[in-house]
Amino acid sequence: MAGDARFFIRKGPFSLETVVRCSGGEADYGEVTLGGVAPLHEATEFEVSFLDNRRYLDSLRTTRAGAVIVHPSLAAAVPDGTIAIRSLEPYVAWARVCHLFHPDREPSGGIHPTATVDDLALVDPTASIGANVVVEAGASIGAGTQVGSNVVIERDVVIGADCHIQAGATLSHAIIGSRVKIGPGCRIGQEGFGFAVSAGGFVAVAQLGRVLIEDDVRIGANTTIDRGSARDTIVGKGTWIDNLVQIAHNVTIGQHCIIVAQVGIAGSTQIGDFVRLGGQSAIAGHLEIGARASIGAQAGVIGHVAPGSELLGSPAQPRREFLRQMASLKRATMK
Repeated sequence: MAGDARFFIRKGPFSLETVVRCSGGEADYGEVTLGGVAPLHEATEFEVSFLDNRRYLDSLRTTRAGAVIVHPSLAAAVPDGTIAIRSLEPYVAWARVCHLFHPDREPSGGIHPTATVDDLALVDPTASIGANVVVEAGASIGAGTQVGSNVVIERDVVIGADCHIQAGATLSHAIIGSRVKIGPGCRIGQEGFGFAVSAGGFVAVAQLGRVLIEDDVRIGANTTIDRGSARDTIVGKGTWIDNLVQIAHNVTIGQHCIIVAQVGIAGSTQIGDFVRLGGQSAIAGHLEIGARASIGAQAGVIGHVAPGSELLGSPAQPRREFLRQMASLKRATMK
C-alpha cells in the first residue's frame, strides 16, 4: 500500500483544484475530491496516479483512478471518468503531489533524555536530538535539524538548518550546509586511505583536511566520504548521492551531480557540475571529469573525461565506440 499510515504522514483529502495547482499542471475541473496517491493499476476513483512511460499505456487505459498526471500528448488515452492532469513534466508533478499528501515529518524539537550533548556544543532549541546521540564539544546544530538515534557528531562539526541526519551516522571534521539529508549508517569525515611506503612497511600520511558539504545535498545509506589529506573533500550544492558510495580524500564533486549506488571515486579526482555516474562505476584518482559528463554503470574510468562525454565499458570509452565494439564482437561469435 502506498503511504502506509503507520510509517508516513497522511494529509487530505484535497480538491482537484488544489491537487492541480500543486502539480503545476492543467486540467478540466470537475467536482472531484482526492484522498491519496496510488499506482495506475491500484488507484481508485478517490486517488491520483501518473504515467511517465509509454510502456504502461495499457494500464492507463484501464485505470480507475480519479485523476492521472500525464503528458499532454497522452491525455487522449485517459479513460472516461478519469480526469487528465496535463503536465510537460509528469514525474516532477507526481513528486509534488506525493509531497502534498505525504509531507515530511516536522521536527518536534528537544533533546532525548538518553542523548549526551556536551555543554560546549551549540544546539538550536528547534533541533531534534534522538535517543543515544552523542554531540561533542564545539559542535553546532542548526535550526530545525533532525538527528536520528545513535548518531555521533564529533568535536567542532558544523551542521546547518533543516538537515536530517539519520540513525547511526557518524560525522567528524565536517562542515555541512542547510537542508542536507544524510542517510543511516553514513560515515563522514573519517581518515582517508593515505600512506607512504618505506623499506619497513607503510607509514600513515596525516589526513589534515575537512569534508565540506554544501546546501541541498542528499547522501544515501552507508555512504562514506573521507576527509581531505592536505586540502578539503567537497560535495557541491544540490548533488544527490545514492547508497553505498565511496568518496575518497581530496575529491571535489560539483553541483547537481547524480552518483548512483556502489560508485567508487579515488582520491583527488575533480568532478564537474551536472555529472552522472552510473551504478558500480569506478573513477581512478587524480582525474578530471568534465561538466555534464555521463559515465555508464560498471564503467572503469582511468583517464580524464571531457565535458559532455558519454562513456561506457571498462576501461571506459565513448558510447558509440563501445557499442560498435560490442556489435562487432557479437557478429564474430555468431560465425
